[in-house]
Amino acid sequence: MTSAKLIDGKAHAAAIRQEVSRVAGEWASHHGRPVGLDVILVGDDPASQVYVGSKERQAAAAGLRGKVHRLPRDTQQEALEALIAALNADSNVDGILLQLPLPPHLDAAHAVGCIAPGKDVDGLSTTNAGALVLGLPGLFPCTPSGIIELLKREDVALRGARALVIGRSTLVGLPVARMLTHCDATVTLAHSKSRDLQALALEADVLIVAAGKRHLVPGKWIKPGSVVIDVGIHRDADGALAGDVVFDEAVGRAALLTPVPGGVGPMTIAMLLSNTLKAAHLRAGVIESTSPRTH
Repeated sequence: MTSAKLIDGKAHAAAIRQEVSRVAGEWASHHGRPVGLDVILVGDDPASQVYVGSKERQAAAAGLRGKVHRLPRDTQQEALEALIAALNADSNVDGILLQLPLPPHLDAAHAVGCIAPGKDVDGLSTTNAGALVLGLPGLFPCTPSGIIELLKREDVALRGARALVIGRSTLVGLPVARMLTHCDATVTLAHSKSRDLQALALEADVLIVAAGKRHLVPGKWIKPGSVVIDVGIHRDADGALAGDVVFDEAVGRAALLTPVPGGVGPMTIAMLLSNTLKAAHLRAGVIESTSPRTH
């Protein structure tokens, strides 16, 4: 029985960071300032603290000015949106990221909507979401962009391929399904209410699982020779990490497979840095925005 080639997300992410670092250095030399990424963190959620710290370190390593605005948990909506407005107006700020989730008393959707679309490096504003749906230029969500970048760098032929996305979240499932469509794949979007997921999965040349359910997809669901992207990440009682796909079974069926961890995860921050650099160039009129149809 053949064994799948594992997609090394860490290596691909490192290559992207190296590319960002090179172009960011050229930007700083030409414009007299580094590309600026400002992250807003409200409260002291432990997971968010870890994510933000990683973003700050990787931004600095890539030659970007990464600044974190740490606000107390009891920050009110007006104060949060006043900070966003100030960052929108600051010419040294190229990208703004609001770390989610927010404390429950805050309206996250409204706050995200206050971020200027040209600085919305998370790609969550209605303007950028609409641009993605319509195939227009914009900034697009980092994890789905990272998935498409992995497929591109692994030379996966998407044109005409049957692709199944399991999971319809606005952060991953919906945008990656649209991106795959723009790559000329024939896309099915499935979810918890879909009937006979196994039959759908067995038809997929490319299977992307972002359902948030540990070991939802066993090996027998996977079409032999297919490409499997596992977006899920779950910590077992013994501390081990697992995905939405049963890895030990999938490795004997798929041709290409992302491990958990080390697959999709590292790409998210790499694409955030790439989005920030892209936003800086767009604001300066150096490049025209990239349409999802060009992926």
